[in-house]
Amino acid sequence: MKRSTTRILTTHTGSLPRPWDLVDLIIAKQAGSPTDEAALAQRVSQAVTEVVQKQADVGVDVLNDGEQSKAGYATYVMDRMTGFGGDSPALPRSDWADFPEAHERIMSSLAVITRPACNGPVASKGGNEVQTDISNLKAGVSAAKSEEAFMTAASPGVIALFLVNQHYPSREAYMSVLVDLMKVEYKAIVDAGFLLQVDCPDLAMGRHMEWPTFSNSEFLKVAEANVEALNAALEGLPSDRMRLHLCWGNYEGPHHLDIPLKEILPIALKARPDAISFEGSNPRHEHEWNVFEDVKLPDGKVIIPGVVDSTTNFIEHPELVSQRIVRYAKLVGRENVIAGSDCGFGTFVRTNPTISPELVWPKLEAMAEGARLATKELW
Repeated sequence: MKRSTTRILTTHTGSLPRPWDLVDLIIAKQAGSPTDEAALAQRVSQAVTEVVQKQADVGVDVLNDGEQSKAGYATYVMDRMTGFGGDSPALPRSDWADFPEAHERIMSSLAVITRPACNGPVASKGGNEVQTDISNLKAGVSAAKSEEAFMTAASPGVIALFLVNQHYPSREAYMSVLVDLMKVEYKAIVDAGFLLQVDCPDLAMGRHMEWPTFSNSEFLKVAEANVEALNAALEGLPSDRMRLHLCWGNYEGPHHLDIPLKEILPIALKARPDAISFEGSNPRHEHEWNVFEDVKLPDGKVIIPGVVDSTTNFIEHPELVSQRIVRYAKLVGRENVIAGSDCGFGTFVRTNPTISPELVWPKLEAMAEGARLATKELW
């Protein structure tokens, strides 16, 4: 992972808008409609090249494939593994329980792809999806200038969160199988020369969605176990080639029951990846920059705070972005900060995404301009 000693670098969390025709193709496939796999593969490849170039054009330094091939950042594994079928029960967003009328209106407006459950033995289908993703990103990066490129992959904990266990005798048994399977994908990404980002919303979102009846201290034991499982899956991979993303759920909602960053951060910092990405700009978590007044960033670690929100159509002012970056840099060191987004901009394939796709690019452009302003102040 490149550390800049001359300027603030920019990146984002992973998912980016998909072309509408690709959205239609993916949704149709998920619904079980007959699919021209060759045509779908070709469109994904084109979309990756397009989205990589768009990132470079707006000033993103560390870019990726925008997750163009994936229907969901966590649920994509159901297309690559056996053992998934039926439906997972809807995750209870306990923060919405206090506002039932608002929740009903919000949910009725969302077209969400059905999530299966784990209802049988989970095993690899033996496909080449990971290598195809790698090839597509390599082709896209070759045509665009970038500092580095990364690829995302679901953590065992977030897979268990979304694709509920209905087969294994315990959550631990289910997680053990996922660890063994996902380590193959993780290694392939690192071996290809890309940074690996493991997506771990289970470390924060899991508190109010999967374990709403737990106390924070009880949940932290679950988070500890999830990090231990993740570290087992990442064993042998260089820590400086990995980053971890945690978040409290990429949805516009109350979030008043989110576990504080100060409680979950010490556990997240035990994970093997050197960089940690987290929400830092939305109204519920922007204030938490001051956590680093008390928590010392371990040697070798890097933070990627969100400096633009991923759930609002507001385009952040570059001066505000700069202020957010500078606050962190003055606490942990300018070389230990990379500017990022709160979460992905296309977390799941939807016909009606939370944020208008056309507004993603000026938001990222504002992030890049804010990073330039912060650089002038910090160097």
